[in-house]
Amino acid sequence: MESCIITSPLGFTKIVGDEDGISSITVLNSKEKVSDIIPEVLEDCAIQLNGYFEGSRQTFDLKLNPQGTDFQKRVWKALETIPFGKTVSYLKLSQQLGDVKAIRAVASANGKNPLWIIIPCHRVIGSNGNLTGYAGGLHRKKWLLEHESPHKQLSLF
Repeated sequence: MESCIITSPLGFTKIVGDEDGISSITVLNSKEKVSDIIPEVLEDCAIQLNGYFEGSRQTFDLKLNPQGTDFQKRVWKALETIPFGKTVSYLKLSQQLGDVKAIRAVASANGKNPLWIIIPCHRVIGSNGNLTGYAGGLHRKKWLLEHESPHKQLSLF
């Protein structure tokens, strides 16, 4: 497994993967040394993430290899269908997966998503429109949703 650290507007980001695909992307809560050299198998991921943060990329074209249970993988696949700039509720996601009673399990699988941003778990919100739990912190979820919003708030200053 190869790994590297890149910077993003939301903190240091660790990318892990190999020739089988990207297995993990996490935002770190500590200051880390940025990688001087990005392993070849991770270069495209780093480039695409930078494009996302710069605003020039809305989708990703990467070979992914997240590790999880079959149920988690089903939830993560469903998350990939949420379009850029859109949100869905945990309830709607549970319905989409065919079991409204699985809402807690869906929320748990969402929280265990190992591929930050690429599998857009930040696009899932509460039924009442509130931002709810986010492994990277609600301030990051808010930033990501605002970054993807088609309605940019203009500053008065």
